Amino acid sequence: MGTDVVKLNASRAKDCSDFYASGYTTSGVYTTNTIDGPVQIYCEMASGEQNDSGTWEVILRRMDGEVNFFKPWKSYKWGFGNREGEYWLGLEFIHQLTRRYHYELRVDLEDFHGQKAYALYKSFSVDSEADGYKLHVSGFVDGGAGDSLSYHNEMKFSTYDKDQDRSRGNCAMAYFGGGFWYNKCYYTNPTGHYLWEKDGTIMDTGATWYYWKNSWNPLKSIIMKIRRVK
Repeated sequence: MGTDVVKLNASRAKDCSDFYASGYTTSGVYTTNTIDGPVQIYCEMASGEQNDSGTWEVILRRMDGEVNFFKPWKSYKWGFGNREGEYWLGLEFIHQLTRRYHYELRVDLEDFHGQKAYALYKSFSVDSEADGYKLHVSGFVDGGAGDSLSYHNEMKFSTYDKDQDRSRGNCAMAYFGGGFWYNKCYYTNPTGHYLWEKDGTIMDTGATWYYWKNSWNPLKSIIMKIRRVK
């Protein structure tokens, strides 16, 4: 697939589903159109089991510690990282996507022993910046990972320089996190400091998903991706 061909579709492609509908079936980085101009996003074209098939927009990927996620509000608003590696799409673009269409969210997890699990949420959206980029997530379907995200439902987004969580302190600062919809504080922290597994050591500052194994141990990989459902 040539880059020039993808660019020809950018003026009308609102998300990965539009590319798929135009005949593109290869996962990779595509350029979509937003009210703020063109934005690159990783589109995952999946053909697996029902809860993974279809076209997904990857909004967060952690996999190797390549990117520092301890970033300020502005970075989380507009996005950062390597679209083919670790990256955060950006709150503003996530908001623009989810205000336009109805999306569901899937969170894929992998530990340092090759075990995998997922959590699916049938409804996912993010409010505008004026509303703190508040999270709305519901309709949990267990793919073995347990539900670590519902605790964060209806939370505004927080970073170390913009504290909107319900804790007395700043969750991002207290746990060396990046930015997230912290409550007081979390049961998942996918933007936490990337930590390689250390046998016999429990860490609660890394990229975690507590209810998978009732453990704060760090994950090797966590991916958050959304799929348009209507």
